[in-house]
Amino acid sequence: MGVTSAQRAVLAAVCAAAVSTVYAIQPVLEPAGAELGLAPESLGWLAAAGQFGYLAGLVLLVPLGDVLDRRRLITAHLVLVAAGAGTAALAPSGPVAAAGLAAAGLFAVVVQIAVAYAAAVSAPGERGRSIGAVTSGVVVGILGVRVLAGALAGAAGWRAVYLVLALLCLALAATARAALRPDPRTARVRYARAVGSTVRLAATDRLLLGRGLIALFLFASFGTLWGGLALPLGAEPWSLGTAEIGLFGLAGLAGALGAARAGRWADRGRAEAVSGRSLVLLTASWPLIAWTEPVLWPLIAGVVLLDFAVQAVHVSSQHLLATAHADRASGVIGAYMAFYSLGSALGAVTSAWAYASWGWWASCLAGASYALLGLAVWAGTAGRPGGRAPRGGGRPRTGGAEASGHRPA
Repeated sequence: MGVTSAQRAVLAAVCAAAVSTVYAIQPVLEPAGAELGLAPESLGWLAAAGQFGYLAGLVLLVPLGDVLDRRRLITAHLVLVAAGAGTAALAPSGPVAAAGLAAAGLFAVVVQIAVAYAAAVSAPGERGRSIGAVTSGVVVGILGVRVLAGALAGAAGWRAVYLVLALLCLALAATARAALRPDPRTARVRYARAVGSTVRLAATDRLLLGRGLIALFLFASFGTLWGGLALPLGAEPWSLGTAEIGLFGLAGLAGALGAARAGRWADRGRAEAVSGRSLVLLTASWPLIAWTEPVLWPLIAGVVLLDFAVQAVHVSSQHLLATAHADRASGVIGAYMAFYSLGSALGAVTSAWAYASWGWWASCLAGASYALLGLAVWAGTAGRPGGRAPRGGGRPRTGGAEASGHRPA
């Protein structure tokens, strides 16, 4: 039992391509909105369409990972992500584009299936490493697609971005089918039972509730930055184009990849400490991000810090949850990611609204407030019973929440 480096690379690529379809709209928001005839105050909803689809997929589709062969699910979901991206690329109007983005987001939950697959086939002492490697694909997708989108939109228009992503997802569907072995599980549960179990766990398990609330505020802060950064950079005094704005994704990518060792730290039992320190860094990044004049270097430094912090907390949280609930990793990670999706949508909507109403300083104040709320949740839950998973790489005890030491509240 184990996952090879090549399989990790395939799973990371799957995550990168799928999540890119949700976030590619952000750096091209203004030209896409103008071509689709959308008012400036409505742009946040276009940016959030994929997140709302993602949320629905987390509730309805991710539990299938505890019922069906995850390799087949990965292949099928990638094909359907491609269909949604293709719809957005060819959309004649704003509502059709939003529907395509929502459909792509719905099936982009293949990311959670991929993470659960990696956790399931990894040896217990390497679980954090595998989750960190696969999750790095999510970061590459979220941030790297900004560079790709900026370059493609500048050369061929924003629709070309989604055409390329649709083709990439189709190619990866074939690759995943060939490279991954069938799901190793011998016991499966009924779909309705998997959904019901996940809902009950989300409402009662202290570890999941705590980490879920942290994720909500963590990604609301993240979404506030990336959902609205194109707006001040495209305005005076900078007036940057889509290609130039897309390059800021490289700063975020550098920060996030700098946290690549978060999975190894988690394997050594340091997930809680890493989470707390990273949330402090997240809060500290916002005064730098708010500093957009007369130079952009403080903003760039703030972007690096923010994305380092977000990735470190995100990997640590998934490691804790997958270790505590190894027997139902798909449903638990899906429930956790529902909080993530809500936070990302919240950040995208409030960032555009705050910027349109009061300017970039208001968006930054919202982002810093979300960071502080995440830190407060961590401080209030880290030391409580049910707030920690077993230390170290630890072999999780089977039998669900109670057997793993995390009794319902």
